[in-house]
Amino acid sequence: MYTPAHFSETRLPVLRALMQAHPLATLIALGPAGLVANHIPLRFDPAPDKDASGPIGFLRGHVARANPLWREFDPAVEVLAVFQGPQAYISPSAYPSKQADGRVVPTWNYAVVHAHGPLHIHDDAAWTHGLVVELTREHEAPRTAPWAVSDAPDDYIAQLNRAIVGIEIPVMRLAGKWKTSGNQPAANRQGVAHALAASTREDDRRMAALVAAHDLTPGA
Repeated sequence: MYTPAHFSETRLPVLRALMQAHPLATLIALGPAGLVANHIPLRFDPAPDKDASGPIGFLRGHVARANPLWREFDPAVEVLAVFQGPQAYISPSAYPSKQADGRVVPTWNYAVVHAHGPLHIHDDAAWTHGLVVELTREHEAPRTAPWAVSDAPDDYIAQLNRAIVGIEIPVMRLAGKWKTSGNQPAANRQGVAHALAASTREDDRRMAALVAAHDLTPGA
């Protein structure tokens, strides 16, 4: 991923927060017919003891047993999981500098995380059941009456569990790109944040917060 220095984000807590907030990843792998992309919710767990040669953390999820990914991927080639955060069109009208010299053009802001690592398969009913229980607990937590896997009949859950296969990616590299007007002077960043904050689009308002946060970042 092309990432100029002013758009680079390397802080693990920030990258992890985006992956947690936007867990539906685009998982790209090399198969017999070339590159293939699947859209899979993945959970990131940091490595308990990070060393220089070990993984940063682990992405875990599952795919349908009928999905050829788990049988046909090339184990010699790393996979790439892409997490897409807020994104927004940026109009030149948002820049105060437009009034000064008119030397502005439209652009697109976005925040993404790329996670690289080998793909491991867990064709293990206990492993997938445990993962499904954890994922369900995590995503149901905000609800006033959270649903639990144990709410469904055991035989029904066992049947569905046989229809999935677990996947795990030890993450060896993480790359973050926060294209959030970091290449603009402070006045233009403030203009973008103000314009986006007034939008009716939720992604625009989320991007407004990221643009505004740039000035709070050390070294910004």
